Amino acid sequence: MNDNIIVCRCEDVTVGDIKKLISDGIDSAEEIKRISRMSMGCCQGRTCGGILQQILSSELNKPIDKISLWQKRPPAKPAMMKVFLGGNKGAK
Repeated sequence: MNDNIIVCRCEDVTVGDIKKLISDGIDSAEEIKRISRMSMGCCQGRTCGGILQQILSSELNKPIDKISLWQKRPPAKPAMMKVFLGGNKGAK
């Protein structure tokens, strides 16, 4: 996979960025997320998570089912800012 390919469009993280982190000893999705901000954008990792699993599987020579993603934390789905700011009174 070409190192210039963007994996995380939200945070502009490339394949090369991920490979560099792995070569520096960062070998878990959670650590890669914390360092690169991958999956912290609008999609919350729904677009880039599977691709990261594939890259980790390939680079670490592990089966993809042994590569776990990051810990999911609330909000688990996108929310409008007005909900947090009180502009959506009575909304469920």
